[in-house]
Amino acid sequence: MRSYVVDTLAALIFFTVVAAFSEYVIAGLGARQVLVSRLTTVPVLFLTGWPYGLWRDWLVRRMTGDRPGRMLFADTTAFLSFQVPVYLAILAIAGARPPEMAAALGSAIVLMVILSRPYGLFLDWFRVRTSLLGRGPVS
Repeated sequence: MRSYVVDTLAALIFFTVVAAFSEYVIAGLGARQVLVSRLTTVPVLFLTGWPYGLWRDWLVRRMTGDRPGRMLFADTTAFLSFQVPVYLAILAIAGARPPEMAAALGSAIVLMVILSRPYGLFLDWFRVRTSLLGRGPVS
């Protein structure tokens, strides 16, 4: 239960800030669409925050083994393979039109590639700082 709370809270903080910026500034969604998208994301993150943490931990262990230099690739792979389908569903529920969805998803993929390792570091840091988890960072 503790890992569920910590991983979910980390995802909620990170994704709310980054995705709202991307949707509003880059994709050009209106304020109402961003609000609906972010509110839609809250229950989604309650369902996916912890499974993503488990997915990332598993994938990182499999991809890096004893080679920590592969963390960037592992985090990027984990982030994209898990988050792209989830984000696409969120945009559809929020009522984004296909051109808006394409712009939001395109910018999100770029941001996901850029931010995948920082999010992995944030998740590891958040896990340690909360002192609630027996498992610390995977890196």
